[in-house]
Amino acid sequence: QVQLVESGGGLVQPGGSLRLSCAASGSSVSSNAMGWYRQGPGKQRALVAMILIGGITNYADSVKGRFTISRDSDKNTVYLQMDSLEPEDTAVYYCAMLRAERNYWGQGTQVTVSS
Repeated sequence: QVQLVESGGGLVQPGGSLRLSCAASGSSVSSNAMGWYRQGPGKQRALVAMILIGGITNYADSVKGRFTISRDSDKNTVYLQMDSLEPEDTAVYYCAMLRAERNYWGQGTQVTVSS
């Protein structure tokens, strides 16, 4: 059974950085497309970044140049490095494993950007 556990969220000032981690079990992060999504207050959940099986990455326009998605096959973990954070980045961030039969989701981690 696939399980995803996010960590690394917290409170950070505008302009600061955070790195989110998503530890996977039950399936390899290198054998699946993996994504980071976020849901801000009063908003729908939206894609932030994705890394495909071959390593190709995609980003939402709002985070291009500031966020970087990566994976570590040995640790079976996906990361989201977030730099130059803005108040608009405040949201619950979710890790997802995207598979043909269904998607698997973590429990989410809160990121708050505020002075």
